[in-house]
Amino acid sequence: MQLTRSLPADVRPVSLLEPTASKDLYFALLDEPKQDAVRHRAADYLRDQLEIAADLPCDLPVDPAGLGDWLGGHTERIGRQYQAYLDSRRAGAPRRYFSSKAHALHFLRGVAPTKLVDGAWLYGLLQRWDEPRFQALIQTYLEELGEGLPEKNHVVLYRKLLASQGCDDWQDLDEEHFVQGAIQLALAECAEQFLPEVIGFNLGYEQLPLHLLITAYELTELGIDPYYFTLHVTVDNADNGHARKAVQSLQAAWPQVGDSAEFYRRVGNGYRLNELGASTLSVIEGFDIDREVRRILEKKAAVGQFVHSDYCRFEGRTVNQWLAAPALIEQFLDIMQRRGWIKRGQDPQASRFWQLITGEQAPMFGVFSSHEQQLIHDWIAGDWLAEQSPKAARPPLRPVQGQCDDRHPQQRRADNDFDQEAQLLEQQLARLPSREARIRHLLPLLAPTLHHSHAGLLATRLFTGLFN
Repeated sequence: MQLTRSLPADVRPVSLLEPTASKDLYFALLDEPKQDAVRHRAADYLRDQLEIAADLPCDLPVDPAGLGDWLGGHTERIGRQYQAYLDSRRAGAPRRYFSSKAHALHFLRGVAPTKLVDGAWLYGLLQRWDEPRFQALIQTYLEELGEGLPEKNHVVLYRKLLASQGCDDWQDLDEEHFVQGAIQLALAECAEQFLPEVIGFNLGYEQLPLHLLITAYELTELGIDPYYFTLHVTVDNADNGHARKAVQSLQAAWPQVGDSAEFYRRVGNGYRLNELGASTLSVIEGFDIDREVRRILEKKAAVGQFVHSDYCRFEGRTVNQWLAAPALIEQFLDIMQRRGWIKRGQDPQASRFWQLITGEQAPMFGVFSSHEQQLIHDWIAGDWLAEQSPKAARPPLRPVQGQCDDRHPQQRRADNDFDQEAQLLEQQLARLPSREARIRHLLPLLAPTLHHSHAGLLATRLFTGLFN
């Protein structure tokens, strides 16, 4: 996971790139990663981002021989800070990050473009699967993929978390939310040109940050499954986890011939890439519940302006007329409050508008997702919500298995359409003459765009067996 950012959220580095460069590249790399034009764009993008990152502070030791002590010091510092946080909570302090469940869901949605390509930066190293210096990095990538098990694949887990909370409408987020994801996908495509930067980025990303621990704790309090985050706490540990492997991988890849100082300089710039774009803390601090409620209603208005009857009027306008002009949404909300349809600072059940949108018999049942309902609920409740005695946290929900078929191939029916893809892949591998040929055949299915699919999960399991 990423390091806690060293810069305040309000002084993030400003990109000199085109306003939509990161977001456009992000989706281009997901849709057409193998096209030469997209690869050239990715390389240019990385050069521009590295130029921006080069001026940022870096806490890596000047002498790489000190990386072991640096890792130990970081781990101890984060541990002490987390214990201080726990002590403050036991003493009655409120949650540090999330003022409400709606706030937490805003965070889950806001970091989705990064989480949905988790581990991507290491994919480009798989082509060198037989070189010992990259073994630990490749093993890290396979563990990010859950070694093909859907209940441990990080992208599968995050997709299911978003879906369970109605937060899978992240595609319209602002540009800054896509910077980290675009960097990771670009590193995946351009590893041959940016190897030291890949190693440096991995070194920064895999250190355990304080925000990961606090996030997992507070999500649990709010009844949101924290498993995606707690899994990272365990696999990124500094003893034998990804944090330690990141240091060992740098040492294994250290050049024995050539300019080692230049190699380490580039590692440092790759490390700094972690500082660009929206961070965990900036997403959390950027939550404005009034703005989010307006955003939701403006989005619904595109359809809602045509479907309401003329029976109910507010200030001489029908509901359709209010919704036809997005600029009027805020005024419409104010009028509904004055008319008593929305009673802010009270139990939302006392608001007629809330009763219209929740419950299976509600006139507007199904119009708002669970995430959107939570935002509206917490917006109406306001201070009333904070005054309620905290409810016991629901136990974490473990991911449901069955995302892919783990049965032995001989147990599958030959005429089962669900299994045809897996059968075809296994047949293709059986015809290949060597372990190397089978590994090469599997590599495309382990790409960031595919590894979480049915075929990708199977390919990852098969590759892991061959690799180990």
